Amino acid sequence: MIKYSSMKNRFKNIFITTITLGVLISISQSVKAATNDVAVLEEKDTSLSFNLGGEFRLRQELAHNIPGMPGGPNSVLPKKYKKNLNHFRFRTQVWGRIDWDKYTLFTRIANECREHIVKNGVRRKDRAYNFPDEVFLDNLYLEGRGLVDDFIDFRIGRFDMFGAQGSLFELDHIFVDGTPYDGSRSLYTDMANITFHTTENSQLDTFFLYDSSRNDIRWGTPQSRGRALNAIHAGDDADMDEWGGGVVWSQKAFDGALPYKLYSIYKHNEDFSHKNRRYPDKQTTTLGVKLLPQITDELSFDLEGAKQFGSFSNNKQAGGYMGYAAVDFHPKFKGEIKPYAKLSVLYLSGSKHTYDPDHNDTGWDPMWSRGDTSDSELFQYGTYYGFGWNSNMIHPKLKLGSKFGKYHSLYISSGPMFADKQDGYGRADGDGTSRYKGLKSIARYDFPLLIAPKDASGVSRFEIYCHIIGELFNPGNYYETSRPAYFIRWQVTFKF
Repeated sequence: MIKYSSMKNRFKNIFITTITLGVLISISQSVKAATNDVAVLEEKDTSLSFNLGGEFRLRQELAHNIPGMPGGPNSVLPKKYKKNLNHFRFRTQVWGRIDWDKYTLFTRIANECREHIVKNGVRRKDRAYNFPDEVFLDNLYLEGRGLVDDFIDFRIGRFDMFGAQGSLFELDHIFVDGTPYDGSRSLYTDMANITFHTTENSQLDTFFLYDSSRNDIRWGTPQSRGRALNAIHAGDDADMDEWGGGVVWSQKAFDGALPYKLYSIYKHNEDFSHKNRRYPDKQTTTLGVKLLPQITDELSFDLEGAKQFGSFSNNKQAGGYMGYAAVDFHPKFKGEIKPYAKLSVLYLSGSKHTYDPDHNDTGWDPMWSRGDTSDSELFQYGTYYGFGWNSNMIHPKLKLGSKFGKYHSLYISSGPMFADKQDGYGRADGDGTSRYKGLKSIARYDFPLLIAPKDASGVSRFEIYCHIIGELFNPGNYYETSRPAYFIRWQVTFKF
């Protein structure tokens, strides 16, 4: 820690400087608006508006034969969880929003409690997220848009990495969740992001973020205090802060026919303790490019490649590769039916010594995408390398789906999974020759029960949305078990 304290302090100074810059931009824009002619002011809507709302989410999750052999030598799940998962999750969010001119101030508090149907021999008082658990600060940020003659946008504070519009900067393999260890209970990060609109078709994003290993802005029971939010393994001490920054260049070349992104992103994982052993700091720099060629109105591609360079503080090296290729086909039909087909393959490099400080690690570091469930819900619990630590994987899949009616959507996807390297983690004795992990299939249906009228306000904007998802995994010879694993979830969300 002493070795990197100066770097950490330097990063915090940069973070504070960025926040100060955003505030100064806000003030300068306000002064500029105040000195403009009255006639110009009358053309702008500078009225102050306030909005308040909330959401209650109820879901049940069931899983069996989770890959990863809970309690095994390389498992993310401790032995007390065994192989069954069956619990209810109750999440409540309340938010408030103030809009004025080009600025938005948004805040949200949240709470999630869980009730376990399958006890697995664990006493209720020893379980996490028992009622009433805690209320915590989930979001609090200031946003400015179109500042300095529409040249600058900024957002500073605590906000989600993933939302209705997808992930930050549309980099799904880099940004999903700043607090992955609590699942979708929270998705926030503490970040300062400034966007420079260099031209009509290009922009430069710069950002700095800091993710504390625990949320100290909370009110709740003593049992909920000091809970780990970004731990890698079950049983890790809640002391692994993560921080970093980077730049993302986005441009729509050839009149929008070839959107692309270039990015350079740095991440620092601080040292942490696991099973009475201290793991060293890890520094990772990811350089990547993403291409989104639009061939026709119905056919497009998604191509991405990245290389990582890094090291541990004990001088061991780290660095992996990521590659992704997908072709999307959206045929045009009259009416509300909108079918699509997507064929993709994801490559995440592997290592025989993933996050092992005694050896060099060539496995892909998922950065802040550990909460990514687009490929699997089941493997969030069952990965060997850490909770949501997707690495050492080659996964081609075919996805077929359709949107129909208002807010109805259905898809199915299936494809085999392979290990990039045979690391022996699939077997208790550490031995293995096959790299075939198995066949994974998913089906999901989203549908509404109540839709609010357009421009509804007050009580009339109350809505109810649902989804059902099922996942089946038939393990291959990489694992020593041949028992199929499954994951099932139903969910009802009430919005107001």
